[in-house]
Amino acid sequence: MGDYLEFPCYRWITDEKEVVLRDGRAKLPRDDKTQILKQHRRKELEMRQKMYRWKEWHPGFPLSIDAHSHSDLPRDIQFDNEKGIDFILNYSKAMENLYVNRFMHMFQSSWSDFADFERIFVRISNTISEYVMQHWKEDFMFGYQFLNGCNPVLIRRCTEIPKKLPVTMDMVECSLERNLTLEEEVKQGNIFIVDYELLDGVDANKTDPCTIQYLAAPICLLYKNLENKIVPIAIQLGQKPGPDNPIFLPSDATYDWLLAKIWVRSSDFHIHQTVTHLLRTHLVSEVFSIAMFRQLPAVHPLFKLLVPHMRFTIAINTKAREQLICECGLFDKANATGGGGHVQMVQKAMKDLTYSSLCFPEEIKAKGMDSKEDIPYYYYRDDGIKVWEAIRNFTEDVIHIYYESDEVVCEDVELQAFVKDIYVYGMRGVKASGFPKMIRTREKLAEYLTVVIFTTSAQHAAVNFGQYDWCSWIPNAPPTMRRPPPTEKGTVTIEQIVESLPDRGRSCWHLGAVWALSQFQDNELFLGTYPDEHFVEKPVKEAMAKFRKNLDEIVNTITERNKNKKLPYYYLSPDRIPNSVAV
Repeated sequence: MGDYLEFPCYRWITDEKEVVLRDGRAKLPRDDKTQILKQHRRKELEMRQKMYRWKEWHPGFPLSIDAHSHSDLPRDIQFDNEKGIDFILNYSKAMENLYVNRFMHMFQSSWSDFADFERIFVRISNTISEYVMQHWKEDFMFGYQFLNGCNPVLIRRCTEIPKKLPVTMDMVECSLERNLTLEEEVKQGNIFIVDYELLDGVDANKTDPCTIQYLAAPICLLYKNLENKIVPIAIQLGQKPGPDNPIFLPSDATYDWLLAKIWVRSSDFHIHQTVTHLLRTHLVSEVFSIAMFRQLPAVHPLFKLLVPHMRFTIAINTKAREQLICECGLFDKANATGGGGHVQMVQKAMKDLTYSSLCFPEEIKAKGMDSKEDIPYYYYRDDGIKVWEAIRNFTEDVIHIYYESDEVVCEDVELQAFVKDIYVYGMRGVKASGFPKMIRTREKLAEYLTVVIFTTSAQHAAVNFGQYDWCSWIPNAPPTMRRPPPTEKGTVTIEQIVESLPDRGRSCWHLGAVWALSQFQDNELFLGTYPDEHFVEKPVKEAMAKFRKNLDEIVNTITERNKNKKLPYYYLSPDRIPNSVAV
């Protein structure tokens, strides 16, 4: 028997051009000694660089793919079935499935009261969405979402009360439970803050002249009570303190306090959709994807490692630019940041898009949220760190198979070109982003690859698949507000709140969107499953098996913890984390 060789292809063979394949063994540039192999590598990259071109979609954005529509993309990265990702079709289908299509054209028509929202709310019993509907008005529920909702990335420990939020001890005394002053509570680490400053000055949606829409930029102060629950204790709806920007408190009239919380939830929805979700998972993953196709040939071990985590990402983003977030796209229909506000938000958020903020454990620590003893119910943190570590161990194992020393890392010209592409085109060459221009050690390479894989898989799963759970009860996540924020206390009525909330038409489009976005693909591949055998070597297959075993243990731990919980947290369970951003 001679040698048994596999030739992985995993490409469409569509035209008359010849396809030249290497056998499945991964090779670094230094491993190719003969001219013909070196030339094959170079030619493949030259061809890919012609097919995968960078383009600026909006000034200041990370660059994206140069393609007007899904059909312009290279065949290899298109969806198998374009109908399956047609947003207009999917949202309309979602509205039909949810039986809300009778309301979908009723713009300007207000609901009559909170209970009226139930007419479009699909009650799926014992689910998070039903629990939200029942408890959304409670302070505990409001605070819980900052830790384990679909935007668990904003809360940070407050080290001093900002000057722009002139909260006094008198205001919050009845919320504090430890017989300490506010200053002492801050010193002890019991006060937390969420600041929506990014929304200040962003233009609200003006695409529908019949409906004036509003945005606010609130600041919310939270407190860890004696039960270790995080609850709100003060909300200011604008950034500049003053008589017409009161600080709302739990001791205020019921509807004053409720409307202040609704404004925070609405602001949270905007930051979640545009910054947490669109910029920090979709657009960043697309950068990783384009750089990989442009700089790593199919024979490179890092191409083989990363390609499953790039599946359909460029395609879904191209489709979104075609139908969803373009001018007059679906996003404009129901969102107060449609019509250009979302573009301003991404441009403003670029300054906070740093390498360290994509390193999960570092980011949690930077926000002062890392202590399990202090903040016991932060499941997003606990599960995220476990998954991060599992990915990190896996990338280390793979790196050690192919790179026997740091020197080999430095010498890998293709790897260095990949890293440089991400820095120059993705991060626009901004030094302050902290993205490396080159990688010199195996340790740094393991971290870098962990950032790439974690962002495209776990981070996206954590902020995407909970959208129906947390945003389908519309008063808990209003996509737009139709009245300006209140400027005084004691005047808010239930009628005013319902008039502020989205009308029937916008509510339905919102519901269709969060339902469609929360669904897995039909043929979804979850973290650690690699049916395409890009790698053929035994040591890598062993590393993959070990990775899967680690992930299975994490699944078991999470399943055990969630038993009998009214609010289980499962978005970072590896059996629910798709390999790539594909929805």
